[in-house]
Amino acid sequence: MPYPTKRLTFSDLCFDVYEDVYEPAEDSFLFAENLHIEAGMSVLDLGTGCGILAVLAAKKTDVVVAVDLNPSAMRCAKENAHLNGVCDRIAFLRGDLFGTLRAGVRFDLVLFNAPYLPSDAGEEATWIGRSWAGGADGRLVVDRFITEVLAYLKPAGRVLLMQSTLTGVEKTLRGFSQQGFSAYVVAERSLPFFETLTLIEANV
Repeated sequence: MPYPTKRLTFSDLCFDVYEDVYEPAEDSFLFAENLHIEAGMSVLDLGTGCGILAVLAAKKTDVVVAVDLNPSAMRCAKENAHLNGVCDRIAFLRGDLFGTLRAGVRFDLVLFNAPYLPSDAGEEATWIGRSWAGGADGRLVVDRFITEVLAYLKPAGRVLLMQSTLTGVEKTLRGFSQQGFSAYVVAERSLPFFETLTLIEANV
């Protein structure tokens, strides 16, 4: 059974992180700092991890769905929802991207802190590895997401996607455009070794 190894704080909220769940880092906090949600919006948080974005969303609206393939992440996110008093506002589903959602369900906003880093074969063998490993070019999951997300958005819905410049931001913007979105960079944060975290918004 997994157990919390660290407690983190963001704003006035606190989050326990299990040993085999992705620990919020610069990408998570950049995402959280730029998360603008209005009351009444329906929100889907893919790859929820410890649930930081789902909890933040649930503080502003009461229709949030959190999805993760990692069973430990599901338990961890549920615990953090209880810890921050929003468990009644979040539905938790274990699955791969959109595969666990019922047909026809649509959201105002889809959030995805994707596995976006280039990786070698086998690096996705652990749950932690799956949280960041995006295949040889880092785009294995990102490209799937771009081609599938439109079917789960309401008219005038939008997407927030986190990735790295190591994965090809311009290719992502073109990919969204080919699917009928208007996409642009809304926030960036430079990291060492010539990498920049990039938060992309795409609107239907």
